[in-house]
Amino acid sequence: MNTKNIRIEDYNYDLPDNRIAKFPLPKRDNSKLLIDDKGTIGEDVFYNLPKHIPSGSLMIFNNTKVIQARLHFRKATGAMIEVFLLEPYIPADYERIFQQTKTCSWLCMIGNLKKWKGEVLERKITIGDRVVTLTAEKKEKPQSSQYENVCFAWDDENLSFSELLEAVGELPIPPYLNRETEESDKTTYQTVYSKIKGSVAAPTAGLHFSEDVLRALDNNNVERKEVTLHVGAGTFKPVKSEEIGDHDMHTEYICVKREVLESILKHNAEVIAVGTTSVRTLESLYYMGCKLAENPDATEEQLHVNQWEPYDKEYALSPVEAIQNIIGYLDRNNLSSLHTSTQIIIAPGYKYKYVKKLITNFHQPQSTLLLLVSAFLKGHWREVYDYALSHDFRFLSYGDSSLLIPPSDDKQ
Repeated sequence: MNTKNIRIEDYNYDLPDNRIAKFPLPKRDNSKLLIDDKGTIGEDVFYNLPKHIPSGSLMIFNNTKVIQARLHFRKATGAMIEVFLLEPYIPADYERIFQQTKTCSWLCMIGNLKKWKGEVLERKITIGDRVVTLTAEKKEKPQSSQYENVCFAWDDENLSFSELLEAVGELPIPPYLNRETEESDKTTYQTVYSKIKGSVAAPTAGLHFSEDVLRALDNNNVERKEVTLHVGAGTFKPVKSEEIGDHDMHTEYICVKREVLESILKHNAEVIAVGTTSVRTLESLYYMGCKLAENPDATEEQLHVNQWEPYDKEYALSPVEAIQNIIGYLDRNNLSSLHTSTQIIIAPGYKYKYVKKLITNFHQPQSTLLLLVSAFLKGHWREVYDYALSHDFRFLSYGDSSLLIPPSDDKQ
């Protein structure tokens, strides 16, 4: 199969608007759980998920936290300008940029861009008993980016950018919900284990997990580890080309701790992934380990996985050897975590290296996430989605969940 020649229209299905969950259920873990076990489809309730996870398994979650990435400024003319933060620019590091106390720059999408002629935008914010002035100024756009470079400055050096966002930013919920953000979204659109600020969209497979479910997994001797992939707005980017070879995948930033790599080794490179973002992080590790086999002195930036890398070159390395290479790299450079990025696209024709089971929601028609699921189920996705549609499952970010277990390779 030539993955690049896949026609996106073959991954379409009819999704009525009333099947898109506009709000979550009152209790996270009361959502429905579809189970596709090697082609046999059934269902349960999500709070029973631990009963379907074998004792001794390794589950990996994405602990990213959604930031209040939408900022609004009103011009003197009355025009409203929306500035949507996408990724740090100066400093180009998530942790450092949230700690800035005077100024910082982000790459942003701008709503009503034509009305912003270049003047400095200004907004007064009341935080406690203080009035803070926040300004936004467009700077020269980087040649490598399609997004605007916006420099923010504020006149209170005791206030971090993180605190500023908490006071004035708006949580970005998915555009297909077709509603305004509500106060409840600040809680319901975060996973209970979210920790590391940086995403502009939630890793939604994790929204179903409650503290009770996590505790039941622990009691069942399931090992839980976390990676970080900051979800970008590109996750909602539609595939507009007829063939996916003409689609440009977005880049996302990842962090994987050494202890996670050690757990993957301990479990013989067999992982249950919570969500497609965890999948993309884990599967990218293989190609990073292969790069290190060829260039042990590569920088973290050079370990970036390009979109078509898995399809353009065959590697002889085993999944275990790839992880060992990354651990060796961290040791040589006295690092406790790997910080890099990935642009990987996972579509039919891709051979999974680490992920043996997948917990995920139901995705949009003709999306790269649906391609990822199809690759995982070895083409069996339509039967799963037909079942979900005919059995009253709720779709997309606030919808229901699934546990997917593909047939083993030797049974194809």
